[in-house]
This record gives sequence, C-alpha cells and structure tokens, in this order.
Amino acid sequence: MPRRLLHTVYILFLLFISGMQSADAQIISPSKEDVLNVDSVKQAFEDAPYFSLYKDNYFIFGPSIGPRPTRTNTNVKFQISVAQRLTRSTLPGGSYLYLFYTQKCFWNVLEKSFPMTDLNFNPGIGITRPIFVKNRFIGKITLVLEHESNGRDSIQSRSWNKISLAANMLIDPKIMIYGKFWIPFIDGQNNRDLLDYVGIYQFGLSYMPFNHRFAATLLVTKRKGWNFNYNTMFEMSYKIGRRTNQYLFLQYYNGYGEGLLDYKQFKSQLRVGFVIRPRFFSDY
Repeated sequence: MPRRLLHTVYILFLLFISGMQSADAQIISPSKEDVLNVDSVKQAFEDAPYFSLYKDNYFIFGPSIGPRPTRTNTNVKFQISVAQRLTRSTLPGGSYLYLFYTQKCFWNVLEKSFPMTDLNFNPGIGITRPIFVKNRFIGKITLVLEHESNGRDSIQSRSWNKISLAANMLIDPKIMIYGKFWIPFIDGQNNRDLLDYVGIYQFGLSYMPFNHRFAATLLVTKRKGWNFNYNTMFEMSYKIGRRTNQYLFLQYYNGYGEGLLDYKQFKSQLRVGFVIRPRFFSDY
C-alpha cells in the first residue's frame, strides 16, 4: 500500500476520533440487550477462572504485499496469550492482580525443514481495573510491568522492558477505543534503537456491529521522533457460530517491528486464518 494512501487513512482516522469526542461521542445509553451492568460484570470478573485468555490467540497465513510473494516472505504468524489471576479476592479500588504471558511466532512453512524464524516472548505482571459509568461496564485500565525478548544470544539477541498503561473504552455499544503508553527500558545490546521502529505508544478503534459477530479494528503505533511515522495494523473477524468463540480472521500489518529479530525491516503483510478471543474484548 503506498505511503501516501496510508497517510490519508491515518488522517481520516484522527478526524474520526476527534469527531467522536464531540457531544455525539459521549457515553451513549445502549439498548437493554447491550447493557453490561455493574453487578453482572463484577460477578463475571470474580467468578472467572484463574487461567484465562489475555490477548487474541490466532493462527494466520499469508504473503507479503508489494514485493512478489516467495517462500521466504509468505509465512505463518501465530500468537498464544494467557492470563493467570494471582489473587482470590478483589484488591482495593476494585482491581485484580494478573500474571500475563504472550508468545508470538513467525513460521516459514513453505521453506525446507519449516523453520520458525522468530519467536517473541512477552511475560508481564500487572493490575487490571474494570471501569463502570452509570451502572454500566465501559472498559478497563491495566498497569503492567512487562519484558519482551526473542530468547537468542550473540548478535541476534533482542530484549527490552517497559511499564505500560493501557485502556480499553466503549464510547458506544458498537465502538471501542484503545490506548497504550509505555515507559521503556532498553537492555538489549543489539537493539538500542528499538523505539525508532516499534514505537512509543499506540491507539486504535474497533467497530463491532451485528451483535458482535463481526468486528473491524484499526491500530496505529507511533514510532519515536517528531516525523509523521507509524506502524499500522488492520484486522477483520467474523464469528463462525453464535455459541462459539472462534472467528474467521484477517490481519494486515504495514510498518516496522512486527517481530523482534527483524525489527528494522519494513513489512507489508496480509494473512488470514482464525482467532480465539477473550470474553469481553481484545487487548493489544
């Protein structure tokens, strides 16, 4: 996708966000079937199993967009992400303590011996607090200390740490906005310039009509510096059945830092597959 077109999409997205912050973007009272009231959500958090999903769990496959697809740039990307609640009781302020773990892998299944070219490990520990307004659940805020590395040594080693503050907020029964900001601590000797590529904060928007059977998400990550530079990820999903948590899934990534090993390499990648989602909504 041409950079100029991506810049246009980015500007339209910012205008859309700004427009929603007007009077029409106030928290809108949903219909009865969309209400997530305080008691039901608190009970869901308290009764939830200690071991649950954190971010999206997906398995997707597809080619590079732009360059001619080859065996090396057409691959599988999959992610496994779970959360373990560490406390039986609710903490002060109605919050919960969690241990998080996410693993992302890039797998070149078209090459000989099917090499897994990059594995990224992302453990963390943090506090999550559900947010309620007018007896309605509208999202959550999470403060987490996390580490990310690729588990390699020598010149292929990549690692960093960060303290992240993330928020997910429903501004309408069908629209959710995301924001995540982090204070980084770069400890990897071979990735001192990591923030120039993976960014310093991200924000996004999800549209979820049709009783949440369909969803579309645009996520933008701002790279370091004052330039108009960013990484973009667009996702679409469709629930296979009303009683299942599995979705057909499409993901398009455009930018740097998709994986740690080749974080300096620009990627434009389209992949399709399936995803399993957390109960309320996805984290990024």
